[in-house]
Amino acid sequence: MKMMDCVEVIVEKNKYAKDGVHKGMQGWICLDDCVNGTWLVNFPQCGEKDDIAEISIAEEDLMQIPVMHADMNEQIKAQFDALEKGKKRRMFPII
Repeated sequence: MKMMDCVEVIVEKNKYAKDGVHKGMQGWICLDDCVNGTWLVNFPQCGEKDDIAEISIAEEDLMQIPVMHADMNEQIKAQFDALEKGKKRRMFPII
């Protein structure tokens, strides 16, 4: 892999999820160097929305893809946001 390559996360890991990155999200490699087996990857959203994250991802947790689709990131983010809202509702029921 090299800088500007498009990649997809192929595993779900807590260390990525804490930054909002989940399996299936797509991004691009930000730097030319692989450091300690990880690549710095940017995970954008569509338009002028803030990026989801820019974090180091282990090379074995990435798959190179021909084209990145930021709309996929938004769909996955929305699914996990909905799950989190559901958890909060169950913890604090409205009476």
